[in-house]
Amino acid sequence: MPQTETPFSLRLARIAAAVETMLDGLLSPVAGQGEIARPARLLAAMRHGVLGGGKRLRAFLVVETAALTGGAEAGALRAAAAVECLHAYSLIHDDLPAMDDDDLRRGHPTVHRAFDEATAILAGDALLTLAFDILSDPATHADGAVRADLVSVLARRAGLGGMVGGQMLDLAAEGRFPEDASTPDAEAVRRIQSMKTGALIRASVAIGALLGGAEAADRQRLDRYADRFGAAFQIADDILDLESDAAALGKATGKDDAKGKATLANRLGLSAAKQELKRLTADAVAALEPFGAKADLLRAAARYAAKRRS
Repeated sequence: MPQTETPFSLRLARIAAAVETMLDGLLSPVAGQGEIARPARLLAAMRHGVLGGGKRLRAFLVVETAALTGGAEAGALRAAAAVECLHAYSLIHDDLPAMDDDDLRRGHPTVHRAFDEATAILAGDALLTLAFDILSDPATHADGAVRADLVSVLARRAGLGGMVGGQMLDLAAEGRFPEDASTPDAEAVRRIQSMKTGALIRASVAIGALLGGAEAADRQRLDRYADRFGAAFQIADDILDLESDAAALGKATGKDDAKGKATLANRLGLSAAKQELKRLTADAVAALEPFGAKADLLRAAARYAAKRRS
């Protein structure tokens, strides 16, 4: 039986389509101002990695948070495209043989399988760079100070003390580096996940709030929402890896457990992890209470992230 469309599902689909169109335009073969040429193979690999990119939940968070706080949609869509470029770069590099060694992503060959490892590395590098190019462009926001804040937020959430640092800790938790060998407990796993996954989700919400000119108190409330959302999202992902199948998920399943990856599902047990997922989702929803009904779509996003099946 087909699922009934909801205001959230309709909005999610509309934003995903708009961001896809934006990305398609940004990744055209025409060289931009200051560029010399766009190599065809590199561009094809970038497009393979970022287009057709699933539900675009991070993009949704950027655009919907901007809408909640009074930001213009045109600039929010550009910022959302920047976040998606950075997210795609991280997935391309995570899939490499030196990292997670995955052959499938969203039901399609990963970039290093569709092309080659060197091209995949360069495609990730180029998407990472493009993300900051987009954010620093006056078309994203007229105020240079706001653009600088956007760049700073994304850089800090994505870099050494955020997503990239989280990936490093995740590799260490697998036992890749004997000199750093340790078995992380549940609290250490929470820190890894807050960096590797949660940081970019928090960046998405923070970017939307900056575009909307939100007051400091509202930015703090939204950051609490994003923090709990990100933690819940990762637990849901860990549970899916155990309970779903490759056809439904669009990538290999069971690999986290086989590799000994640090997850809350294997540290706490599946039942306790599901209880923590419920608690975190409730906390995310509660953080939005001061915004009233205007934040209903963000509440729906938190519930959706916790209950998704792919």
